[in-house]
Amino acid sequence: MTNKTLVRAARRTVVAAATAAMLATSVAPVFAQATPPTNGPASVADLAQKLLGAVVNISTSQTVKGTEGPGAVPMPQLPEGSPFQDFFDDFFNKRGGDNDGGSQKVQSLGSGFVIDAEQGIVVTNNHVIADADDIEVNFSDGVTLKATLVGTDTKTDIAVLKVDPKGHKLTAVKFGDSNTMRIGDWVMAIGNPFGLGGTVTVGIISARNRDINSGPYDDFIQTDAAINRGNSGGPLFNMNGEVIGINTAIISPSGGSIGIGFSIPSQLAVGVVDQLRQYGETRRGWLGVRIQPVTDDIAESLGMKEAKGALVAGIIKGGPVDNGQIQPGDVITKFDGKEIDEMRDLPRVVAESPVGKAVDVELVRKGKEMTVQVTLGRLEDGEKLAGSEEGAAGEDNGSDNGAEVATASVLGMTIGELNDDARSKFGIAPDISGVVITDVAKDSAAAERGIQPGEVITEIAQESVKTPKDVMDRIGALKEQGRKNALLMLASKTGELRFVTIRMD
Repeated sequence: MTNKTLVRAARRTVVAAATAAMLATSVAPVFAQATPPTNGPASVADLAQKLLGAVVNISTSQTVKGTEGPGAVPMPQLPEGSPFQDFFDDFFNKRGGDNDGGSQKVQSLGSGFVIDAEQGIVVTNNHVIADADDIEVNFSDGVTLKATLVGTDTKTDIAVLKVDPKGHKLTAVKFGDSNTMRIGDWVMAIGNPFGLGGTVTVGIISARNRDINSGPYDDFIQTDAAINRGNSGGPLFNMNGEVIGINTAIISPSGGSIGIGFSIPSQLAVGVVDQLRQYGETRRGWLGVRIQPVTDDIAESLGMKEAKGALVAGIIKGGPVDNGQIQPGDVITKFDGKEIDEMRDLPRVVAESPVGKAVDVELVRKGKEMTVQVTLGRLEDGEKLAGSEEGAAGEDNGSDNGAEVATASVLGMTIGELNDDARSKFGIAPDISGVVITDVAKDSAAAERGIQPGEVITEIAQESVKTPKDVMDRIGALKEQGRKNALLMLASKTGELRFVTIRMD
């Protein structure tokens, strides 16, 4: 650059500076200028170096029949006498002979992390090791150890493994508190995507409390840190090097990362891991109720100011609250001091509670707030009890010989007395009482709510009904009160209860 060019550049700089100074003195700034945002941490190299040794690759093998393996090609169906028959017979027979009569070893890869170096405890996803014959843990320095299965939990997709701590010097990481993490916080994932071990990616927490319908306790952390196939079971770290999530799922049309990954929060994982280590299985708390969401219509019908909580639709016989402490129609708003904003909150907080613990349950019953104390049972025992209850409920005998009964028409439904003939016609269990629905008008409000003939109206606005007249009287009373919706408790032919609101226009 010539001296002339330098001078011109200098002049332009002086003019620009003078112009800026004039503007600054003539126009007062409206907002203070914020510091420009950075692109993330200056470096995570030191943090990654400290953590890489604790993150492992999980490889499994499973023996399956040749036609069951992933990518297996079945024998093509050829027309009789085809000139290609001998060729394909020879090819497929040889392929089967090479793997013990058609069986083959299927390999899969995932990730995991060491949480106890002295005991050799490794955490991963259940789907990573499900149905595996052999499990190996591969460390970042190339050492491979055989692993044994300590326990699994399919509901949260968590598995705990154990390796011989004497076989390798182990590095462990600890769980952090996922409750303290906020949307926008930086996180780091380390794992084994596509078999490329020791891969480090960085991103932020994009969202919390995600429900992706993968299980009953969905409460995922969403992150844009790159997570791909093979990252499953690997840790999601905060910037202190603590595990605040277990990477478990992605949304991806292509199979690769598009910046939407999900991790099991440590708050949920810690209790499951502890139980699996101690018992080899989970031991979750159980309340023994069937629940459904509180909609705006139901909240209005119950006289609630807002739609929140979990509506109790039924009580499991023989369960912890089969003594009248909690009743169908109650709305649970707080459990053991924890707010229940949505229906899905209740199963999770109950499951996280110890078996046998006495807890306070706050609820709304017929418009009044109250608190009851219940002692929790064990969910695993409750599942067996609920299954046997359903099996003993009886089946529809398909008979159609019912006689005429006293009927009435209301809200698009034809209703009648629940006598022996009606029970026989619809296969209704003998312990169910109420008013039977014999017909539902097409395009009616009742049809919109999915109400079916054979269901039984047991309560209206939380008051029991026994006859068609009771139903008509209750509907009339609600209309006089200015109610727009009627809250019905319906029983199926086997006794399962649900609440439905119907417009009374």
